[in-house]
Order: sequence, then structure tokens, then C-alpha cells
Amino acid sequence: MKKINISLSFKRKREGKTHYKKRLKILLSNKFRLVVRKSLNGIKASIVEYNPKGDKIIFTVDSKTLGKFGWKGNTGNLPSAYLTGMIAGKKAVQSGIKEAILDIGLNNSTKGSRLYAALAGALDAGMKIPSNTEVLPPKERVSGEHISQYAQSIKNDRPRYEKQFYTYLKNGLNPEDIVKHFNDVKGKIHG
Repeated sequence: MKKINISLSFKRKREGKTHYKKRLKILLSNKFRLVVRKSLNGIKASIVEYNPKGDKIIFTVDSKTLGKFGWKGNTGNLPSAYLTGMIAGKKAVQSGIKEAILDIGLNNSTKGSRLYAALAGALDAGMKIPSNTEVLPPKERVSGEHISQYAQSIKNDRPRYEKQFYTYLKNGLNPEDIVKHFNDVKGKIHG
């Protein structure tokens, strides 16, 4: 009987959880990583340090943390991603971590996405993260101007308006005022 040698790739690669070539490039920098992950209703930003026995998470900031600063809007949009990144960046700088590498994992790199909004927040908080400024979302979108304009455009269609902005209205935030609310929360974070 002939012996057959089967070569299997790593389990995390087979399951689509880790891109090892990308990870190796990031780890070779010997810097902390700003790990940004998104879900439908939120975003997380973590500062992670490589350790051969397993990565060490220094801290994680979730977009739900924004409630402590008075955020009444959705926690899964561009403004909340930016503010979450800003909190993570400020916390990192206070911890003595001034430089990092962005790690978006298996997420697609899309210009102007929530992942890059979180990066913009960390950069504005004072961190040094190598990046191309062309991928960052415009300041108008980060502040929520597009949300305000959309809310104004559908305001006459009351059922659609209430369905679309249910969370905002339930929390007592007029969607047309999101830019002002964003700036207020941003000021509280800068403290």
C-alpha cells in the first residue's frame, strides 16, 4: 500500500480567520497594533502587543463606551467609529503608546469606511500610525453631515423617518442635529 502525504494549512487559515502573510508583515514591524473590528451595530478598537505565547491585549474600547460621554446616536456609523478611535488613541497616548500599526484583519480595505474613521480618530488623538490620508473619510462625513442631510430629505415621509431614525428619536436626539451633538461629544472626549 502506498503512503499518501497530506499537507494541511493552519486551522485558522482554513477557517478564514487569519491571513498569515499579512499578519507576519504587521508583526515584523515590532510595534503595537491598533486592531479595529466592526460589526453591524458597533466597532471595537484595541491596542495589542505581540507575544510568542499569544497576543497581549493592552485595552479595548467599544463604541458602546460612547454612552459615558453622552452619545445618543447609532453606535455603528462613521461618527461613532471616529469617536471610538479617538477614545482608543487618547487612552493609548496616556498609556505611553504613541506609535502603532493599523490591523484591519480580514476586513476589506474600503476608502472612507468605518475602519478608517476609527483610524482618523486615533490619529487626531495624537497617535502616529502609518497611513495614506486618501483612505480616510472626509471630515464632513465623519461629523455626520451626510446623516443630517438624509434626515432632512426624508423628514416629510414621517413613517420612513421614524423607522430610519428610531434609535436617535428614542434617545432624544434630533437626527438633523447630529453634527452639533458629534462636536459636543468630541469636546467631552478631548476634555
